Amino acid sequence: MKKIMTAAVAVLTAATLLTASGCKKGGASSKTVDEAEIIYAVSSYKTAPGNLDEYLEFGGDVDSSSAVNVMPDQAGKISRILVNVGDHVTKNQVIAYVDASRPGMNYSESPVRAPIAGRITSIPPTIGATVSQAVSVARIARTDDLEIKVNVAERFISRIKQGQTAVVTFDAYPGTDFKAKVFEVSPVLDTSTRTMSIKLRIDPPDSRIKVGMYARVRLVTDSVKDAIVIPNAAMIMRDGKPYVFVVANQQEGKKNATVRLQSVKVGISVDNKTEIADGLSAGDEIIIKGQSLLNDGAQVNIISTTDAAK
Repeated sequence: MKKIMTAAVAVLTAATLLTASGCKKGGASSKTVDEAEIIYAVSSYKTAPGNLDEYLEFGGDVDSSSAVNVMPDQAGKISRILVNVGDHVTKNQVIAYVDASRPGMNYSESPVRAPIAGRITSIPPTIGATVSQAVSVARIARTDDLEIKVNVAERFISRIKQGQTAVVTFDAYPGTDFKAKVFEVSPVLDTSTRTMSIKLRIDPPDSRIKVGMYARVRLVTDSVKDAIVIPNAAMIMRDGKPYVFVVANQQEGKKNATVRLQSVKVGISVDNKTEIADGLSAGDEIIIKGQSLLNDGAQVNIISTTDAAK
């Protein structure tokens, strides 16, 4: 009986030890899984000082700064036309003659003179056509001094002022930007359209631009220089506030690193780019792709990097 009891105690003791050992191994395995560090694949962006322009977009028409219709001094028939469309004329140059003669009454031809120097843009009548003092014989414009006329909606007029710069594009020259400047701002609004008229001048002048062309105008209303500008996609919102993830503790030549959650103060935002007024410095490396799953102190594997300075 004593031997049986001794054997039973030995078996129970062995079972207890095995159970404890199994629990210990299971706990260590669970702890290893919980403490396993996840490394996220991301793309980064190295910041550098840059410029950012906030602008408004409008459409406008190219016109000459000075254009006049040439009227004859006498009514009659056009007897001669001395110029062609596109010709350059000087002030007081004779461009046509009008014959005021009628049956039984003969008069000398009356010359039609150019009131200003410029280029002939149109000649509506033909030889033999009857004209009066209220009918235009020709139109003269100064095509070397062009302007762009734009009508600005009432809600934008507080952001418009004389001297503002603009970038102008034309369908005839895709991909080419022309610089312009506001030189005239109307003091009143058109009550029928609720718009304000402004005029811009191409600076410097360019012979490729013609009267009548349609211009797409980007009028710069605010500009920041040497600012930290980042892609909008780099920012995330936490508790209603903007943050970015900044790369930290990265060893040189290695792609793995940790990130730091950094709050930022934003400025103007244009074309999917935002000015960072506070929170980042030139040279900081931030995460621009893959940051939605990150938390402060997370480990990342930087797959690609874009350098704003290049």
